[in-house]
Amino acid sequence: MSETGKYYFVSDLHLGVPDPERKRERLFVDFLKGLPADTKGLFLLGDIFDFWVDYRDVVPRGSVRALAAIAEVAERMDVWFFPGNHDWWVTDYFEKELGVKIIHEPYRVMELNGKQVCIGHGDTLGCHDLKSKLVFHVFRNPVCIALLRALHPHMVFPFAHAWAANSRKHHPDRAIEVTRETGIYRFVNEFGKTRHIDLYVFGHWHSPIRMEVESGGELIVVGDWSQGVSYVAL
Repeated sequence: MSETGKYYFVSDLHLGVPDPERKRERLFVDFLKGLPADTKGLFLLGDIFDFWVDYRDVVPRGSVRALAAIAEVAERMDVWFFPGNHDWWVTDYFEKELGVKIIHEPYRVMELNGKQVCIGHGDTLGCHDLKSKLVFHVFRNPVCIALLRALHPHMVFPFAHAWAANSRKHHPDRAIEVTRETGIYRFVNEFGKTRHIDLYVFGHWHSPIRMEVESGGELIVVGDWSQGVSYVAL
C-alpha cells in the first residue's frame, strides 16, 4: 500500500464462507496489518461476516484472527462498522471488546479530508422490491431479533449457515453492475438534490465501480473479496 493519510473502506468479505485454508481471513489480516501508520480511520461497510449474531456470553466460532486484528487497529485509529444484511445482529460486542463504533443507521454523512461523504452498507437504500423489503423488515425488527437471541446458538448458527449456503447456491455470482437504473443510484441522485455531497461510498453490490451522480458528486461501490483484496482509500 502506498496511500497515506487516508481513510480506508472495505466491504463484503463474508468471513465464514467455506475456506479450509482461511485464505480470505489471512488476506484481511495482512491488509489490516499493512495499513499505514498515519491512516486516519477504517470503515467496515457490512457483510464483513457471512453470518454474525451477538449473544451475551457466546461468540460465533471462527474468524478469531480477524477479530484480533480489528481490535489492534481500533487501538490506534477510529474504526466504524455499518452492519450489513449478513451481520446485522450485533449489539455491544464490537464496541466493548474490539473498540469499534457501530452505526445502525442506513447511512451517515461525515466530513472526511474536507469532503462531505455519505457512507453505508447500501442494501436497504433505493430498494422497492416487496420481497426484499419484507425480509429487511423482519431481519431488523427488534421483536424478531429478541426471539432470535432467545433460541440456543446450536439452533441458530446451523440454520443461519444453511441459509447463507443456499443463498450462494442460487446466486453464485453476487456481483451486480450498478447503473443509473439501480436502486442505489436512484437513491443517491435524489439525496443529492437536497444537500451537497462530494462522495457516496457503499458496499453490498459486490461489483466495484466509481461513477458520477447527475445531482452532484460521485458514487463509489466497494468490491467484495471473492477474488482477493479489495478496498477504497480516500
